[in-house]
Amino acid sequence: MFGWNTLDVIAFKTGNPDAPVHAIPGKANAHCHIRFVVNSDYTTFIPAVRAHLDAHGFSNVEVKPSRIEVMHATRLDPQSPWVSWALRSLTRTTGKKPALLPNLGGSLPNDVFADVLGLPTLWVPHSYPACSQHAPNEHLLAPVVKESLQIMAGLFWDLGDDAARLTQEHHLREQAQ
Repeated sequence: MFGWNTLDVIAFKTGNPDAPVHAIPGKANAHCHIRFVVNSDYTTFIPAVRAHLDAHGFSNVEVKPSRIEVMHATRLDPQSPWVSWALRSLTRTTGKKPALLPNLGGSLPNDVFADVLGLPTLWVPHSYPACSQHAPNEHLLAPVVKESLQIMAGLFWDLGDDAARLTQEHHLREQAQ
């Protein structure tokens, strides 16, 4: 998910697997998760789901928020000097042109770093399309691990050389906005 909100069913329970019958169960329970991008008002999600269910004749379905704290979406401006710096570092380390994704949907507490502490944050995924991250068959190949270690070592090496200058550029840019 790169640029839109999604509603995912992450767990559900219905029927009795120990004594299945050929009938629609009278009761079900689902836990859903909404992954959302910056500028989305998460307080509108439950009312929108409620309205959708009501409009389709499912007024008997209960919808309520979970006890889990909201992890707010964050996004570093792609024009930030940190972004171009990271892309150059990744290219230098790997010899490959990295893909820049302007948004990354997820449920990560990045807002603590970005919004509370005011730090620019970059996400550098160490994966490939078929890895099934967070799925029952999640896996990571040895060559990907090796490249990931090289990438992060390169980023930290370059950060040691460039951190003071980039921090100053970032603060000047923030003040100008």
